[in-house]
Amino acid sequence: MYSFDFQKRVRYGETDQMGYLYYGNYATYYEIGRVEMLRSLGFTYRALEEVHKVMMPVVSMQVNYIRPAFYDELLNIRTTLKELPGKYITFHMEIFKENGKICNVGRVRLCFVDIETNKTIPTPEVMLEKLRPSFEE
Repeated sequence: MYSFDFQKRVRYGETDQMGYLYYGNYATYYEIGRVEMLRSLGFTYRALEEVHKVMMPVVSMQVNYIRPAFYDELLNIRTTLKELPGKYITFHMEIFKENGKICNVGRVRLCFVDIETNKTIPTPEVMLEKLRPSFEE
C-alpha cells in the first residue's frame, strides 16, 4: 500500500454562499491529491505525457460527503493506492478536517492511454518500479 498526505486550505472562491466547500470542488481536491502523490514518487503529469507518452484519463469517480468543510479550513487530503495498478489505477481518497475528523471519502479510477495510438495500455513499467517496494511484504 502506498499513501500520501497533502494539506490544502479552503479558499473563499471555492465555497458556496453558506461558506461550505462547494460540493463540485471535491473532484478538484481529489486531483490535487493524485498529482501530489505522483509527484512524491518522482512523476509529474507533464513528464508522463511528454517523456513517457502516457495520459491518465479518469474512468470513474465515487464521492461520499460525510461532513462539510468550511472557508479557510486547512484540510488534509490523503491519497492511497491499496493495490498495485494493472490495467487501471485506483486512488482511494480521504479528506480530513483540521480537527482530524473525516470530511469526505471517495475513489477515482483512471486508465493509462498511449498518446500516440490513443489505446489503453497497462501501467507503465517505470511507474511500477517506483510502486513495487511499497507493496512488498
